[in-house]
Amino acid sequence: MHAFPHSTTSTLTAIAIPPSLSLPVIEAAFPRQLHSYWPRLQEKTRTWLLEKRLMPADKVEEYADGLCYTDLMAGYYIGAPDDVLQAIADYSAWFFVWDDRHDRDIVHGRAGAWRQLRFRLHAALDSPLTHLHHEDPLVAGLADSMARLYSFLSDGWNARFARHFHAVIEAYDREFRNRTVGRVPTVEEYLALRRLTFAHWIWTDLLEPSAGCELPDQVRKHPAFRRAALLSQEFAAWYNDLCSLPKEIAGDEVHNLGLSLIKHEGLTLEEAVGEIRRRVQECIMQFLLAERDALRFADRLADGTVRGKELSFAVRACLGNMRNWFSSVYWFHHESGRYMVDSWDDRSTPPYVNNEAAGEK
Repeated sequence: MHAFPHSTTSTLTAIAIPPSLSLPVIEAAFPRQLHSYWPRLQEKTRTWLLEKRLMPADKVEEYADGLCYTDLMAGYYIGAPDDVLQAIADYSAWFFVWDDRHDRDIVHGRAGAWRQLRFRLHAALDSPLTHLHHEDPLVAGLADSMARLYSFLSDGWNARFARHFHAVIEAYDREFRNRTVGRVPTVEEYLALRRLTFAHWIWTDLLEPSAGCELPDQVRKHPAFRRAALLSQEFAAWYNDLCSLPKEIAGDEVHNLGLSLIKHEGLTLEEAVGEIRRRVQECIMQFLLAERDALRFADRLADGTVRGKELSFAVRACLGNMRNWFSSVYWFHHESGRYMVDSWDDRSTPPYVNNEAAGEK
């Protein structure tokens, strides 16, 4: 099987996928695409991480390209204008760095530092222009990302995005508290929390500036469109759980569908892996049905008016990228150094993070 390599060449690279993680239906029915801007995207996001001091220079040099953060976004938001894709990719890279800081704050018991960061992120989300030069690179990085993302569509879209991300920040706080006391959430509690910590509706919101069209509520909330969007994100979150289970067991995590199944449903590790695979595969099959319904909805939107044609085109663009999310997520998990725990010196400590006990300044 072939996937895109960790370089800007067009040479194909063979990727060996373990049988427990292999999904032949993805490889067969979800052809992988990559935005033509990707080589420049990779270079500019690497520079942005350095300029914003989000990763130390030596970590950027050694690990940034191999983490494949830009590959993930360049495989998802096909058709996005270059400046939109760049803003999304930088924000996505920021999100991964934030996730790592959250993890290190927990590992080192920095409850006060996390609480302060949480409040500052809420403030930067609401008022990015006043936080562009904040002393904490994570706060300034979020502010820079938001100032750019807020420039593409209306104030209404901006408010919706902010509302969705405020909820994500609070979900990360719930994860912080769970991990601090070693509490594994129940399966249903975990699934609800996961929709927030994986930021389902953030990545769905970003389909709109990528398509160059803000969708009205009656389109966004249409059952067929909404279901296709949810299934694309559920697949990504649960497949991430499947791939990251060894990493999270090594790091004393408590948030993984597998861990909830083991703790609360009495499954063995092998049974839990099988159940996650079953759910992932069901997501794929259900998406194919939802996609068909949503495409029919797109056809009905094309009612002969200019606006109808515009909305129909935008819905089709969004659905195409929901489909791209499956292949992009799939290959990302087998190319990114973020999940290659067996290659780390310490399975509980990712080599690409700043692990200083005093915390990042």
